[in-house]
Amino acid sequence: MTRTARRTRRTLTMAGAGTAVLLALSACSSSSDDASEASDPSASAPSGEVSGPVTVFAAASLKESFTALGKEFETEHPGTEVTFSFGGSDSLAASITGGAPADVFASASPKTMKIVTDAGDASGTPVTFVRNQLEIATLPGNPDEISSLRDLTGPDLKVVLCDAEVPCGAAAQKALDAAGLKLTPVSYEQDVKSALTKVELKEADAAVVYTTDVRAADGKVEGVDFPESADAVNDYPIVRLKDTRNAGAAEAFIALVRSDAGQKILTGAGFLKP
Repeated sequence: MTRTARRTRRTLTMAGAGTAVLLALSACSSSSDDASEASDPSASAPSGEVSGPVTVFAAASLKESFTALGKEFETEHPGTEVTFSFGGSDSLAASITGGAPADVFASASPKTMKIVTDAGDASGTPVTFVRNQLEIATLPGNPDEISSLRDLTGPDLKVVLCDAEVPCGAAAQKALDAAGLKLTPVSYEQDVKSALTKVELKEADAAVVYTTDVRAADGKVEGVDFPESADAVNDYPIVRLKDTRNAGAAEAFIALVRSDAGQKILTGAGFLKP
């Protein structure tokens, strides 16, 4: 064999060995990437997916709107189930601080939300998602011809207010103070729906409730605006709770409430934008 032939064979042998090494390294790298990806659960898990139950404690005035939002949420997130507890914001706050299991709290006032945040039961800072204004609810046709807040002080009228500890009651008192009026109701109710029901059942001639509740009554009462209501507009804050059992679903529900779609439902019910 000539010297040139031996040199050619040696070159080909080295080239073949180099190719084999590169192939081996490439295989190792691919295997390592596959192993890394397989060991990382987030690599194959779909992002933003939520499932399971979520419990929402919400002010009574949110009942119709949040029920609609709950159905929308379950449609958008198959496998979820929204359970609501509606009532006076002060009672709901007391339940939360007392250990009642819940994922989200939507209050009708910053004052009642503060009960929860002061107790350390909120996760993060509450955010205002809507506002609400007062209105006088009368019997259909307004037979007593009520046209102002002052008219409610008439001795022959049976008027119902929310309890002062409830946001609608605190707002009503603020409006009365702004007008320089004193009013003694026939009863104080624990939430705005109870006050409205008194009028619907003709157990009272009028009640000071929210505009949203008059709309939700669907003709069972008639609403009367009064200028002092502008001095008593309530902010509604919402927050995820610290002891939530489903943080992902809780955050997703809050996101829906604050989204354009959620705001459309809420403003359609008479709520004001924050």
